[in-house]
Amino acid sequence: LNRIKASGLKLRFCTNETQATREKFVKKLQGMGFDISVTEVTAPAPAACRILKERSLRPHLLVHNALVPEFAEIDKANPNCVVIGDAAENFTYANLNEAFRVLIGMEKPVLISLGRGRYYKETDGLKLDVGAYMKALEYACDVQAEVVGKPAKMFFESALAEMGVPPQQAIMIGDDIVNDVGGAQRCGMRALQVRTGKYRPCDENHPHVKPDAYVNNLAEAVDVILQQL
Repeated sequence: LNRIKASGLKLRFCTNETQATREKFVKKLQGMGFDISVTEVTAPAPAACRILKERSLRPHLLVHNALVPEFAEIDKANPNCVVIGDAAENFTYANLNEAFRVLIGMEKPVLISLGRGRYYKETDGLKLDVGAYMKALEYACDVQAEVVGKPAKMFFESALAEMGVPPQQAIMIGDDIVNDVGGAQRCGMRALQVRTGKYRPCDENHPHVKPDAYVNNLAEAVDVILQQL
């Protein structure tokens, strides 16, 4: 990443991280030696807050406890929508049912989801992601969720706008064939798939998404990009 910054290229970290505030997320990456600041991170929670304010929506939150501070300035009394994120241990039957009751009691239910990932990888293995629970609420309430975060076009577009770069001049690097690669390509960007993280060999036979290139790791991705300058 230091090599990318030294080359003069603009850099943005697009994350669907919804188990922590951007501050905490950035501190974690800084602890691993990454030169990164909060202003370089595009994340679903602040994007959702913009939407909530614009549309005067008061959310019932089904999110991770650590993410709640991102919604500090949002009115949450008498909710008229549900915001769902990767709530992890908070995805209990009682909490899901409470969100369901808020939605089913509305004439026109509004469900905002901070991503639609199916699963993600932790050190102890694969874990169910927000998309699985989003689908449960969609099915139960006969509602279509509005997705904020990857692979939503609006999410990538806001990252591009923050950098002042057109999609044709941007490259996404990611490990998720659908949310990273597919989402970026639908937005007009090119995308590199890294064979690390949640990548699985079967991703290379995906019926709809074909990355512009495969790379074995992030360092190799940087090599490929810098060689094209």
